Amino acid sequence: MLTAFGRAFKTPDLRRKILFTLAIIAIYRLGAHVPTPGVSYPLVQQCISGADNTNGLLGLVNLFSGGALLQLSIFALGIMPYITASIIIQLLRVVIPRFEALHQEGQSGTAKLTQYTRYLTIALAILQSTTIITVARSGQLFPGCSVPIIPNDGVMTIVLMVITMTAGTGLIMWMAELISERGVGNGMSLLIFTSIVAGFPAALWGIAGGDNGVGKFLAILAVILLVIGLVVFVEQSQRRIPVQYAKRMVGRRMYGGTST
Repeated sequence: MLTAFGRAFKTPDLRRKILFTLAIIAIYRLGAHVPTPGVSYPLVQQCISGADNTNGLLGLVNLFSGGALLQLSIFALGIMPYITASIIIQLLRVVIPRFEALHQEGQSGTAKLTQYTRYLTIALAILQSTTIITVARSGQLFPGCSVPIIPNDGVMTIVLMVITMTAGTGLIMWMAELISERGVGNGMSLLIFTSIVAGFPAALWGIAGGDNGVGKFLAILAVILLVIGLVVFVEQSQRRIPVQYAKRMVGRRMYGGTST
């Protein structure tokens, strides 16, 4: 498999797509560590290091954002508003006949539904960013941490933070579409995968540093490799079914009658 990948990587078009995708992913991960204007980055890091944020709904959303949510970065919302908007539009197809008609129109209707999804994504991003900022101002984002992570909570600062987070969501949506059109494809899924995998090194390092850490680390690593191997085996598996072609006459000649 690695040999086949190496031969495919030598293709100029595929190599260009892979490099383009890696560049987009690098920008995405960089934006996850750029703080939103108005947020005190040292105080946020202090609260993160002193609190347990692995449990609860915020911990789950933080996992899908690659750790950007709790850092209140410009990509804090991640790709979740777009996923939520896509699910809502799909559910509305059952309720609104116009959406179902657009879905059945083919490519033009799908493009219109995609446009509606983008509008709804921006609206959800405004709502979610306002909610996250309100939670951060009240001190509930990091329970037990009393330092003000937003020193200046004036109206203009809050509005700037909402605009920045919303623009970050729009930029993520655009980068995912670029990966789908000019990269290796499946941009949304790839960005979600990148966000989740970004937390693996820290999680594995935390496991290795505990009691019997080396044994637990090796066991988890073996399970990961086993699951990857099984997934690749199932994806590459084939079931050979014998096919018998019937004989047929074309003019005065006999064709068919073979098996494969």
